[in-house]
Amino acid sequence: MGSSRVEESYDRMSEFKAFDDTKAGVKGLVDSGITEVPQIFILPPKNRAEKCETHFVFPVIDLEGINEDPIKHKEIVDKVRDASEKWGFFQVVNHGIPISVLDKTLQGTREFFEQDTEVKKQYYTRDTRKKVIYTSNLDLYKPSVPAASWRDTIFCFVAPNPPSPQEFPTPCGEVLMDYSKDVMKLGFSLLELLSEGLGLNRSYLKDYMDCFHLGCSCNYYPPCPQPELTMGIIQHTDIGFVTVLVQDDIGGLQVLHQNQWVDVPPTPASLVVNIGDFLQLLSNDKYVSVEHRAISNKVGSRMSVACFFGESPWQSSKLYGPITELLSEDNPPKYRSTTVKDHTSYLYNRGLDGTSALSPYKI
Repeated sequence: MGSSRVEESYDRMSEFKAFDDTKAGVKGLVDSGITEVPQIFILPPKNRAEKCETHFVFPVIDLEGINEDPIKHKEIVDKVRDASEKWGFFQVVNHGIPISVLDKTLQGTREFFEQDTEVKKQYYTRDTRKKVIYTSNLDLYKPSVPAASWRDTIFCFVAPNPPSPQEFPTPCGEVLMDYSKDVMKLGFSLLELLSEGLGLNRSYLKDYMDCFHLGCSCNYYPPCPQPELTMGIIQHTDIGFVTVLVQDDIGGLQVLHQNQWVDVPPTPASLVVNIGDFLQLLSNDKYVSVEHRAISNKVGSRMSVACFFGESPWQSSKLYGPITELLSEDNPPKYRSTTVKDHTSYLYNRGLDGTSALSPYKI
């Protein structure tokens, strides 16, 4: 029994390595004309996508007039708080980022993934010390990961120390840097609304951060011959304070709401916002960091760009626990304190295994 398990894991690892060595990613598999999903991508039945619920209406918040009218401002704070408590997710429209910038961001990153493999190969790496990483499945070799995800990714940290233009692969460096400036403004406005929603000073969460950084993940999900067997990315929560995501019109993002999977409809000119683990911990479960996933599609390649607002795991040594001002006899702390570095290394060593990332800190 023992030896067959060793052989099984050895085969899986050698298949992972063979896939990794091509440096062509999932896009390379699709280009080669495969008609079946390779074994390393096939998920156990419990992790696969089942039918989605359609009777829920995903929250959409209009940010127009947010700084001009105090009544409108309060309404928006209430809507953001309500969505962050009940869903952990919402869409924003009239957010101030021109649709031309959103389109250029998606188009520029798509062009990178769709260029010749030989050109892309030179950027392929698993070296997490690099400021820009193009790879497929950063957690590929982690034993707890049930299967590889059907997606390729460019990951970079764009603030506070952005990569130099030379470090970015063409043709997406300039568009990402332009987009990150706009998304940073929006992210800080969202943190202000979220602070007010907790009954705190508007700049509380922004000031609370020790060493702010912004990570950016550009995700390319090629068409899949057997989408029911695999996933663009399995269920997970996000690590930081808040995530802002732009997606194209193909769709595939799903959110776990009241124990049911709900589609996030691709709405033109909108951005998807969700609460991260650290904000759930800081708010002592008032805001929720909710599990979400991306399903695979049979037709068309999906593109999304996610920006993660959080602390730098390399620079911040601050201990994070539930915010003191929110605690009382009736609301005691539900988490022990941790550092961003510890939480990041815990997640990095574990990989995406479909379970909650906050459970180790529960009191």
